[in-house]
Amino acid sequence: MASLTRSRSVPTTIPNHANFEYYVQRARSAGLVMTEGTLIVHQGTNWPNAAGIWSMDHARAWKRITDEVHNVGGKIFCQLWHKKLAEKPVPGPSAVQARGGEGLFERFGLDKSAGYSMPEPIEDPMAIIADYKNAALMAKEAGFDGVELHSANGYLVHQFLDFNTNKRTDKWGGSVENRCRFGLETLKALISVWGPDRVGIKMNPCGGYDDVGMPLEETKETFTYYIEEILKLKVAYIQLVNYLPQMDPELDGKKRGTPHDVLKTYGPLVKDPSNPSASNTTKLLLNGALNPDQANELISSQLIDAAVFGTLWIGNPDLQTRVEQGKELNMQLDHKTFYGFPGNDPKVGYSDYPDAV
Repeated sequence: MASLTRSRSVPTTIPNHANFEYYVQRARSAGLVMTEGTLIVHQGTNWPNAAGIWSMDHARAWKRITDEVHNVGGKIFCQLWHKKLAEKPVPGPSAVQARGGEGLFERFGLDKSAGYSMPEPIEDPMAIIADYKNAALMAKEAGFDGVELHSANGYLVHQFLDFNTNKRTDKWGGSVENRCRFGLETLKALISVWGPDRVGIKMNPCGGYDDVGMPLEETKETFTYYIEEILKLKVAYIQLVNYLPQMDPELDGKKRGTPHDVLKTYGPLVKDPSNPSASNTTKLLLNGALNPDQANELISSQLIDAAVFGTLWIGNPDLQTRVEQGKELNMQLDHKTFYGFPGNDPKVGYSDYPDAV
């Protein structure tokens, strides 16, 4: 089950009973649940009602969820998330203000009137990495089975990777090696808490979100180096995200992202189907517009180790069971209920989808 930001931690960033019901419902059949993007610091977002994991209050609330996930036989990783968007200036690689784009806001009923703030360049990136380490420690207190670094979708780690949002001239910017440094050092901090086999990473080389998206050759160069260095750390998995045109906003009449076949381009770096014995210990996961039949074919062909589903888990809390038993999948989803907002019933479009009869 993919990390799916659902905005139901009302009235604060502390998980509540609605979150409890939602995760436990899905953990009964999911092979691995990845939480929604979970904030490592309060200053990291303007996203309403996103969950956090920076304090013992958060850890205690998540512990109630993880305990029950384990009781029903599930496993759950906490996705660690930092955004630069907020009502006041927040840290970013450089003072580059995102323009956003058309398409995403309207699709999900989000209010884009607040706009994007101008980030303040991070003086010492190691201080932010310390925040990630603290969140990893809190996730361990909360009883998670591991953590995933959110390194995709134009959020903080991705902003360091992309030269459109990273204009630094110190050791954290400029060359491919320098732009990858923040993500790699953050992974090392997470590994120091969890060990490599309990740390994963999500990345979206195609970009598009929050004005990230380099030309194709620069994208391939950056992410090839990034993945090669990540493999040296022997993390549990690398989750690649396919290009999704419906999630790619437009700027100046053009799609912002860099479409290319991520599995064909980067998959062989992680998994070599012609020589399985030479494969890395790191598993390869693929996410984005897959159906179960495609997933089974890719796994059977040894091109990936596991498939990650997002939207299907929203409307099908027993997705894996439905697939195994050949039952019909619920595809009647209301995108306007994907995210919860103050005043709305948190259960609607969240924990009120039934299991298959």
